[in-house]
Amino acid sequence: MAITRIKCENFTAFKKLNIEPSQGVNVFIGPNGTGKTHLMKVAYAACDVSKTDLNFAEKLIRVFLPHGRAIGRLVRRQKGSSRGVIEVYRTNLRIRVSFTNHSTASKSATVTGANEWIQKPVESVYIPVKEMLSNAPGFRSLYSQREVHFEEVYADILDRAYRPALRGPVNKERKKLLTNLQKIIEGKVNIKDEEFFLRNKQGNLEFTLLAEGMRKLGLLWLLIQNGTLLKGSVLFWDEPETNINPKLFGPLVEILLELQRTGVQVFLATHDYVILKEIDILKKAKDKILFHSLFRDEKTGEIKCHSTDEYLEIHPNAIQDTFLDLFDRDVERDLWKMLNEST
Repeated sequence: MAITRIKCENFTAFKKLNIEPSQGVNVFIGPNGTGKTHLMKVAYAACDVSKTDLNFAEKLIRVFLPHGRAIGRLVRRQKGSSRGVIEVYRTNLRIRVSFTNHSTASKSATVTGANEWIQKPVESVYIPVKEMLSNAPGFRSLYSQREVHFEEVYADILDRAYRPALRGPVNKERKKLLTNLQKIIEGKVNIKDEEFFLRNKQGNLEFTLLAEGMRKLGLLWLLIQNGTLLKGSVLFWDEPETNINPKLFGPLVEILLELQRTGVQVFLATHDYVILKEIDILKKAKDKILFHSLFRDEKTGEIKCHSTDEYLEIHPNAIQDTFLDLFDRDVERDLWKMLNEST
């Protein structure tokens, strides 16, 4: 069951924000500090507690890691007392949490809708910017026993990656996705003693010897192979372009679009022009794509969002504006050189 609405009030950078995601692919763009990652973490935390039965407020603390693990520090900073509110919807289901800027432990927050929310659990995956598979051996046991300062998304992604493959035959859609990814990474991923390896013609290559971009693509292969990303699941990926060669952006976007066609809801946050254009070029008429542009209002300074299903209607589009400015400066420089050489 897909996420249909995310509402934030006085939460981190947001005074008030209301977003209605697509059931397909959602692309968040905007300058640094406009809350792209925060929105994805909020939605991921809500999805995760539908399966783990963990208190929503406690999951937010583990995902955001405020100082002293005080949930009140997630309230938007302003003078006096204030209350932060988060609401996440899945069709007719809603989970809500509210807390004041004086709240400390998760038990001081008020959570409503949790009993109904967990009646229909949803599988979810959050892929953080930093790759974790090469650091996997021993990390989960350390995290479970010690107060290490890591956001829980890092432990969660390893839990998903370590899952064994599903029983039974692989359906046509999954087989196609796995085959396409195997061509990109030139092999398959296997696990031995909590260590990840890429098995190819050269043998088993440990992940510490692979480029970080290949590790991320290997992780995606694992999540599809072990059945974590199936119809009805939700994928969150923060800056998928990080450490991946731009030549692979097209194949990567095609895989993400294909996941959406199989019923996986996808959330991406990106700063990359090529990722945006590949989505625009490769999407088909029936694909469900929404671009969410986060920006600060010039008059109030508050963060707002403009959502559209058409690339040319994205505004503001800081990524495209920067790319076009770079192109114009490059042309201007070349023209200046030509004029100087001719005189």
